[in-house]
Amino acid sequence: MSSLRDKMNRLRGTGSSATVPPAEETGAVHQTVEPQPEPADTDHLETLSEEWSSMGVKLLHNEAGSFLIRRKSYSALHKHGIHCLGELPAAACGLSAFHEAPVAPEELMYLDLETTGLGVGTGNVPFMVGLAYWIGEELIVEQAVIRHPAEERAMLYYLNSKLGSYRYLVSYNGKSFDWPVMQTRFIMNGYNRKLWEPLHLDFLHPSRSIWKNTLASLRLSHVEEERLGIERIDDVPGSLAPQLYFQFLADGNPEPLRGVYQHNEIDMLSLVCLSIRFGHLLNGAMEGCYQLPMPEESEELIRTGLWLEKMGHGDRAELMFQAALAAERTASSTLNMLAARDKKAGNWQRAVLLWQKAVMQSVQPGSAGMNASVELAMYYEHKLKDYDSALSYVSEALEQALSHPLGRRDAKRRDEIEGLRKRKERLLRKTTGRKLAE
Repeated sequence: MSSLRDKMNRLRGTGSSATVPPAEETGAVHQTVEPQPEPADTDHLETLSEEWSSMGVKLLHNEAGSFLIRRKSYSALHKHGIHCLGELPAAACGLSAFHEAPVAPEELMYLDLETTGLGVGTGNVPFMVGLAYWIGEELIVEQAVIRHPAEERAMLYYLNSKLGSYRYLVSYNGKSFDWPVMQTRFIMNGYNRKLWEPLHLDFLHPSRSIWKNTLASLRLSHVEEERLGIERIDDVPGSLAPQLYFQFLADGNPEPLRGVYQHNEIDMLSLVCLSIRFGHLLNGAMEGCYQLPMPEESEELIRTGLWLEKMGHGDRAELMFQAALAAERTASSTLNMLAARDKKAGNWQRAVLLWQKAVMQSVQPGSAGMNASVELAMYYEHKLKDYDSALSYVSEALEQALSHPLGRRDAKRRDEIEGLRKRKERLLRKTTGRKLAE
């Protein structure tokens, strides 16, 4: 951390950070305040340049020093992609499924960071902290920025007093990245007592559950484009944000940060819309007033159903499963996915039909058809004691395994082949023994 701080200080020509009493001594730790409609601004000797003012940036002072803040408000009628922000109050009810507790829009604090690096260690500093929260009929987006290390404590002082007013932290990978980074910075700056402990709503996890194999990327910018109808124009990639910040530190020109502000702002709005989408989905919006487009791919339908079932909505999950089965063609791997769910639930009748369909569709050797054949072999052997049918399916699975290009080279596949041979030998003994007995 010290090496990065020294580097930033040298670039800015700034001395060591201002001497400010730790938060514990000032009594400001975990101070609970109501969200303010406008960040307060007081008289100060320093004034911001025209470049900062043109971006809507203000200088904010508090007991710990000063930092920059940019604030924008959006009405409930503002449309971002396919959603209006005013849908948030209705969608928030559905989000209660995440923690089995009521969720009000005023309890949600959205967070997105722009940092100097990628890790969660002490050397990674968030130079821009994006926040969004709901007040009345408006969404407020705030972006706090530090111009040099001496301003970090003032920014954290402000955030520490603000965050405690909210119950939920909403993010995209924030549980693993954004919030651990913030916790580290709070502790490094003396805010190590009674830190805010929010309930997390991290939407990377449901995104991964539903779109793991149907979207080329799970980056928020890709998810928003493919599923939220949001198109970014002349967007600064988040990966360039650290470089642009260090450029600002070197020459003092804030203009390159204009694109970073815009990128972070869109991230915040997209995160709100993603929470709206998941909230509607959990509320049953496929049948309700907020219509969501039905997934087109059978795998996405089944993955959506599996996620809904996990969140306690089995009835809505079944609608997804039925829609997937009604599709003209469903991939064998997708059929196996639903069959595995039915097997676990004891729904053997549909599981068998799904496995049989997967076998019939597997015209080329591959794991999907082979796995379905193995499942059918086990079902007929152990459930129905039909050893002839079981032998037929295990023979088909062995043939597919042997004809696979990696069948004789891959160690895992060799183990599978050996297991299939043993299963076939056992079934041969059983069928032979039964025939002799007859």
